[in-house]
Amino acid sequence: MLINYKQVNIEQTDGKTVLTGVDFEVDRGEFVYIIGRVGSGKSSLLKSLYNELDIYEAEKAEVLGVDLLTLKRKHVPALRKQMGIVFQDFQLLSDRSVYKNLLFVLKATGWKDKQEMDERINEVLEAVGMTDKAEKMPHELSGGEQQRIAIARAILNRPQLIVADEPTGNLDPETANGIIELLRQISETGTAIIMSTHNMPLLDRYPGRVYLCDEDAMRLVLQDDK
Repeated sequence: MLINYKQVNIEQTDGKTVLTGVDFEVDRGEFVYIIGRVGSGKSSLLKSLYNELDIYEAEKAEVLGVDLLTLKRKHVPALRKQMGIVFQDFQLLSDRSVYKNLLFVLKATGWKDKQEMDERINEVLEAVGMTDKAEKMPHELSGGEQQRIAIARAILNRPQLIVADEPTGNLDPETANGIIELLRQISETGTAIIMSTHNMPLLDRYPGRVYLCDEDAMRLVLQDDK
């Protein structure tokens, strides 16, 4: 089990509780949607997974075998290294090329061998269909291309889990479909995908397990399991 939450309470940084009694399990290769209105707790739930938000109260809160209730701050980077994080606004480094964006991540996560780093960068760019964009700057790419590079960055360290916060939110429908197809392909290799979305048509086109963040009840509710 990659994620095992039992009776987890999730708070924002100001101490406001947004979700209570969360039961949430995710295993290898699963594709999971988190839906709900703005402010319902979707992003807070995702942030708790990679310890951007601390969990103070739970019966159990484990991610990738790590107990979040006892996790020390100095060990958070090691946990995050085992997962990929994809943001709606891409968060690519604007002052360097696609290649150097990816190289920066590899160096920051302990890679040393230049040939191995080059090979891995080529592999992930091929996986997302962006081999011809390695020397481009982020501003020279379309929104969909930037998101593909963000996904390439997320899979550099062969993560067991990818957490994607509204990865299609700024994209047109055709481009959004392409991004979801790419994430689905990644999930078929055994990497679990958890993504929040407002794009309801995607759920019919690309079925998966669906959880609703119910703002009124402050609960996470399983809606569908396909």
